Amino acid sequence: MNTKNMISTKEVTIEGMMIALVFLGTFYFKIPTLFGYTHLGDCMIILAVCLLGTKKGALAGALGAGLSDLLGGYTAWVLPTMAIKAIWAIVMGVIAFKLLKNAKHNLLIGAVLGGFVHVLLYTLVKIPLFGYAYALSTLLTLSMQTISGIVLGCLLYGLIKGKFQHIFSI
Repeated sequence: MNTKNMISTKEVTIEGMMIALVFLGTFYFKIPTLFGYTHLGDCMIILAVCLLGTKKGALAGALGAGLSDLLGGYTAWVLPTMAIKAIWAIVMGVIAFKLLKNAKHNLLIGAVLGGFVHVLLYTLVKIPLFGYAYALSTLLTLSMQTISGIVLGCLLYGLIKGKFQHIFSI
C-alpha cells in the first residue's frame, strides 16, 4: 500500500473542523443588511488558507460557505458561492505561497488581492441576476464584509500561529 498518498485522520479532522468553522461563521454569525447579510465566515476562510494552505483552504471555504447557503435557503447562491470562495482562497494561496512566499506580508497581500477578486466576482454574478443598479448598490457592504474577513482572519492567524501551529503542521 502506498502510504504517501494516504490521508491521515489528523488531516481529515482538521479539514472538517475548518469546513465547520467556515459554515458556523457564515450561518450563525450573520448581520442582516439591506441586501442580504454579512457574516464572519470569510475570516475563517482566510484562517483556513493561512493554516492549511491553498487547496485545503479552498475546499474549506467552498464547502463551508456553500453548505451555509444551502441550509440557509439561498439555493441560487450555492454554486456561485462555492466557486467564488474557492477562487478567493486559490488567489490568496498562489500569491502568498508561490509568488511572494518570501515577502514579509505575503499572507495579507494574498488575502487582499484575493478579496478584490471576491468582490469583483460576486458583483459580476449579481449583474445578470439582479441588474447593474443592485449589483453596484451592494458593493459597499460586500467590500466591508471582505475587508472585515481579511482583518479578522489575519488577526486570528496571528494569535493562533504562536500557540497552536504545531497542531496544524500536517
